[in-house]
Amino acid sequence: MPTITLRLELHNPTKVKQDMYERMTEVNTAFANWLLNHPKLNQATSKLFKEFSSQRFPSAVVNQTIRDVKSQRKHQKAKRFKTLWCCFNSQNWNVERKGEFYTVSFPTLEKRIGVPVVTRPYQEAWLNRLINGTAKQGAAKLYKKRKKWCLAIAITFEVKPRHETKVMGVDVGLRYIAVASVGTKSLFFKGNQCAFV
Repeated sequence: MPTITLRLELHNPTKVKQDMYERMTEVNTAFANWLLNHPKLNQATSKLFKEFSSQRFPSAVVNQTIRDVKSQRKHQKAKRFKTLWCCFNSQNWNVERKGEFYTVSFPTLEKRIGVPVVTRPYQEAWLNRLINGTAKQGAAKLYKKRKKWCLAIAITFEVKPRHETKVMGVDVGLRYIAVASVGTKSLFFKGNQCAFV
């Protein structure tokens, strides 16, 4: 089943919420760096966070961070994280439509909150599929890009198989920028102009 990722910008978060997201990111990054050097990383659970800090932090984020750190340490041999954004697995966030806006709810430092998001028409179509159950939600990541807070959400969906008799193959090359073939017919696209440019 194919998966796509939607990038949804949070709609005008207040200064208080932005500060809270910043704090969550800082705590999450510090915890991840502390966890990288922990001798019992492979047996880690959310209870391990209490060794790191006495402050409240969503266990959903802690569990996802533990999974991410284990994976990064095993596969990419991570030594240190510059920033580790807060992630939520598929059970810890939800999308709803409220009036004109779509809201996405996820756990924060204080409680679970619903945040309105800015959507474009193609994003609305995918969010509607999530709401009516024709697509499955995956993990979500809260991050900041160019001073704007965003939520990246993964969506998995089924594709109906097509029973077409004709298939086109495309070969990309250097002399011929592309060669398209359908059956016995081929169409050549020379790369002279591209090479000149």
